[in-house]
Amino acid sequence: MHARQTSPRQPALFVPHGSPLFALAPGAAGAAMAGLANVMVQPRAVVIVSAHWDTTIPTVGFAERPETIHDYYGFPPELYRLNYPATGCSEVAEELVQAIGAAGLPVARSATRGLDHGAWIPLRIMFPDADIAVVPLSIQSRGGPKAAWQLGRSLAPLTARGILVVGSGNLTHNLTDFRFGASSGATDVPAYVRRFADWFGDRLAAGDTAALLDYRRQAPEAMRAHPSEEHLLPLFVALGAAGDEPYASRLHAGIDDHALAMDIFAFEPGAPA
Repeated sequence: MHARQTSPRQPALFVPHGSPLFALAPGAAGAAMAGLANVMVQPRAVVIVSAHWDTTIPTVGFAERPETIHDYYGFPPELYRLNYPATGCSEVAEELVQAIGAAGLPVARSATRGLDHGAWIPLRIMFPDADIAVVPLSIQSRGGPKAAWQLGRSLAPLTARGILVVGSGNLTHNLTDFRFGASSGATDVPAYVRRFADWFGDRLAAGDTAALLDYRRQAPEAMRAHPSEEHLLPLFVALGAAGDEPYASRLHAGIDDHALAMDIFAFEPGAPA
């Protein structure tokens, strides 16, 4: 599939994918994501950066028809019947490879990578007709926030060519707390979830990239919010993709499943108009 040839500059987005059940009950966060997609100018293609594709070096998916990967277990049967019939785009995939390489970063290609649930669930909510080409791009959890941000910086020229960069993760992601809520039916929210999410939102609004990159030391209860970093790193890719002095808009703030912050952010270059 060839990408559309003309499209205005796109923002970069960070969206939640929640638990796999988010696909069946998208709630307020899903409504916000669908509403956002409805008012956006349609991009040439979407580059999706999921917390669930983690590789040693940045890897770009070249599959013509990326499969829908059901990378979870123990969920209702209807979740395994869901499909997202996306079409890939070798043209845009090659643009990614060239942009990443031009930034001096290593890069690899995958001819077979499909879309894990961190990729297809938000895409299915935002673009249910699957009529926009999709190219997956991996994260590198061992590199931490700075490497993710630098990867995003390499993608900044692509947003000016109408390519939408979407990072998919969660602003908080503690599986122990999530499982406690699921098993106990607890409706209260641990205090750290809002504290961490608000700290991140405040630092993004202030344009304090240095503090964000150092969130592990500076953010309240960062280790509890993210015992491992893979679900936050897509945010840094999206932030980097907005280029110099990005302006962050917090489009939704909410908490699902006891401990998953479902915040949505849009990043655009420069100061707000």
